[in-house]
Amino acid sequence: YLMKIALSAETTVDLQKDLLDFYQISTVPYTLMFGDKAQFDGIVVGDDLFKYTEATGKLAKTSCVNLAQFQAHFKKLLQTADYVIHFSLSSDMSASYSNAVLAAKELNGKVAVIDSRSLSTGIALQCIYAKKLIDAGDSFEDVVKKVQDRVPATQASFGLEAVNYLYKGGRCSALSALGANILHIRPQIIVKDGKMISGKKFRGPMEKWVMDYVETTLQEFNNPDLEEVFITYSSAPDNVVDLVRERLKKAGFKHIMNTYASGTVSCHCGPHTLGILYFNDGPHPVK
Repeated sequence: YLMKIALSAETTVDLQKDLLDFYQISTVPYTLMFGDKAQFDGIVVGDDLFKYTEATGKLAKTSCVNLAQFQAHFKKLLQTADYVIHFSLSSDMSASYSNAVLAAKELNGKVAVIDSRSLSTGIALQCIYAKKLIDAGDSFEDVVKKVQDRVPATQASFGLEAVNYLYKGGRCSALSALGANILHIRPQIIVKDGKMISGKKFRGPMEKWVMDYVETTLQEFNNPDLEEVFITYSSAPDNVVDLVRERLKKAGFKHIMNTYASGTVSCHCGPHTLGILYFNDGPHPVK
């Protein structure tokens, strides 16, 4: 009898249906509030948010996955699986993690909740690693331990065209927002120890600053596991994404996946945000 271990994440994993199906990851949605109208993340996408903000000058608000949602989600997964490993958006960015932990407590050790200390496809990388370990026949406990050991190696960063959304969402001070917008600075945002910090600053049109961001990131985080890399963006012209793909191919990455940022992630970063995400801990063959 083979143990069946289900993988789970919140919609902030930023994967579209084809990749969720391929890696067998079930998601539970954040809620987005447009004024007093609530919509599930995934049903609404980044473009819907940007249109709403342009029309109203207001940001949609995001609310985390609540306890009842997690309880229903885990119970449903346990109807067909023996165990569940759930990956949460960094506990420093959202209360979803603590809600997931509370829901898991009632389920007799059948659900492990991992604090990804990351966001977006940084979480997806951890899910994919878990999937490889499961496929290789590792036990539930071993998968959880090996993935947790690898969490600090998750390189998640992105370049932002404008800081208005981070400012409106309370994640960037008014003064630095003003300075960045007047000088047309495109900051690099890095997820470090579960929090967002600002890195290098770039200038120029999207094609230029994105490539500067990619070069900087590859130099700074220069011990990649070349198996997988994500190019994740809220919105970006095709030619810019193609240039990034070519550069990552040249760097030796094998599986280069493009994904759109979820509504929740787009809500905080705004349009024309692009990141490359990979594990920065060298080769990790799964035995």
